[in-house]
Amino acid sequence: LWRRKAINLLKKFNPKRILDVATGTGDLAIAALKLEPEQVVGVDISNKMMDVGRKKIAKQNIGHQIELKLGDAENLPFEDASFDAITSAYGVRNFENLEKGLTEMGRVLKEGGHAMILEFSQPKNFIFRKLYYFYFCNVLPFVGKLVSKDSRAYTYLPESVRAFPDGEKMSSILKNCGFKKVKCIPLTFGISTIYLAEK
Repeated sequence: LWRRKAINLLKKFNPKRILDVATGTGDLAIAALKLEPEQVVGVDISNKMMDVGRKKIAKQNIGHQIELKLGDAENLPFEDASFDAITSAYGVRNFENLEKGLTEMGRVLKEGGHAMILEFSQPKNFIFRKLYYFYFCNVLPFVGKLVSKDSRAYTYLPESVRAFPDGEKMSSILKNCGFKKVKCIPLTFGISTIYLAEK
């Protein structure tokens, strides 16, 4: 639902060429096809994750519309002003250098193009925030360990969310990286946030 809402925000801009940064298994890139673009390119540093995405793409017979490429978000393998829109879902939080990654996204975005970032954030309501972190820090790692035998991946998630500059802080960083008209749209009591910005 969050992905769908995030993608729908780009509909009025009618982007023809879309880049999905930190595409992972390609879910957001696939969802972006609802915008009827000419091409969607997904980029990620993990070929194993993209291999899962490539299987989904082959199964849906949409390989002529989507291309998944190996690449680093902080050194994107594309020319300046190559895309009408850039998307990213739950990836920028893991950039080694957030500002460098966002600046690179701006570099390959056309003037007047839009960036849409969907990322975890911290609820502002005190009671909901307590419940949220109880689940994140206790329930999720426990269930994750039962399923994957490795709780570390699930303890990393709340740690990275706590460290990430969400809300107005993230909006300010986007502006400092060259974006304008930054909108910050909280979802489900602030569990996630959509950042929509123009170059």
